[in-house]
Amino acid sequence: MKYPITVYGDPLLRKKAKPIEKKTEELDEIIENMWETMYYSDGIGLAAPQVGKSIRLFLVDASSAADEEPELKDFKKVFINPEIIETAGEEWIMNEGCLSLPEIREDVKRTDVVRIKYLDENFEPHEEEFSGFAGRVIQHEYDHLEGILFIDYLSPLRKRLLKSKLRNIAIGKVTPHYRINVPVR
Repeated sequence: MKYPITVYGDPLLRKKAKPIEKKTEELDEIIENMWETMYYSDGIGLAAPQVGKSIRLFLVDASSAADEEPELKDFKKVFINPEIIETAGEEWIMNEGCLSLPEIREDVKRTDVVRIKYLDENFEPHEEEFSGFAGRVIQHEYDHLEGILFIDYLSPLRKRLLKSKLRNIAIGKVTPHYRINVPVR
């Protein structure tokens, strides 16, 4: 089942998500539906708050970047109750977009390396370090669990210039090819 994407203006996107207590059939179904939603929406990552669920879960498929980073050829992971332990390395700028902010793309500065603890879809614990494109996508999706959007990294001037676009998203005056859940006013 494809979920509608929760868009800018919904207070859920600004909440810190709650930990997941245990593996359940319902959680497996949410993960399956999130993969379907992400692929349908042409995303490379998706966090549970983006589909209206305030739980600490996100998934990433960075395999689309395998041409530039061959080690990402089969990079498809589920992150449950993730916790960033450390970010390090050079800061670099990359143009980012977000399914919850349709029609907005901006240059965002992030560190190159992220060390993260998480549970996979089988509730097996992992502690890994990611860099490059995968590291960036993981940091972006993790931010969603903390109530942070990529526009929060922009300068005050840049945010002011985006004000009308953000207002249009919040009132549903955007036309992405995927279903969106517009905040109730």
